[in-house]
Amino acid sequence: MKGIEEPMNIEIRIMRPEDADRLAEIDRSEVIDAICTIENGQELWTEAGHECPTWNEQELTRLQDRFRHELQAGGAAFGAYDGERLAGFGVLGHRRLGEKQDMLAVDLMYVSRSYRRQGIGTRLMNALSEQAASLGANSMYISSTETASAVRFYRSLGSMNADEPDPESLAAEPLDIHMIRPLNDL
Repeated sequence: MKGIEEPMNIEIRIMRPEDADRLAEIDRSEVIDAICTIENGQELWTEAGHECPTWNEQELTRLQDRFRHELQAGGAAFGAYDGERLAGFGVLGHRRLGEKQDMLAVDLMYVSRSYRRQGIGTRLMNALSEQAASLGANSMYISSTETASAVRFYRSLGSMNADEPDPESLAAEPLDIHMIRPLNDL
């Protein structure tokens, strides 16, 4: 069994719009232990204890369309490959955010269930962060699903709650936890 102590042969590679069909290889399912909400600037955690299934056909089609759109509009995507199998992917959005237009968003980020907690998400975030910094971004905007695993993952990488969430992102995902990851060290 592959674990944290045993390095995996995962290669991070650039993805292209024509790779959208590969997203079907990702198993986004997970047990959701807790969810986070923000009320009056305070994080509130609620036990959840339910299973989130992988995408149905309609959700997968929307995801693939979004992936293609972001890349065709100027975004970037990186895949984590175990041989030829897609184990995870991340998409850097094309739209500049913030008052100074100095932020780029993590538009999509998923690691398959059997590959989680092995450093793949961190490697994908590092690739996205380096790409964002190379494009002049000072920080990354993250609209994270409210699950404990997602929020804690982004926090472990230095992300903090956004003081002023991006209005378009907030309208699209009002339950998400909106965060900023500074790129000072890149």
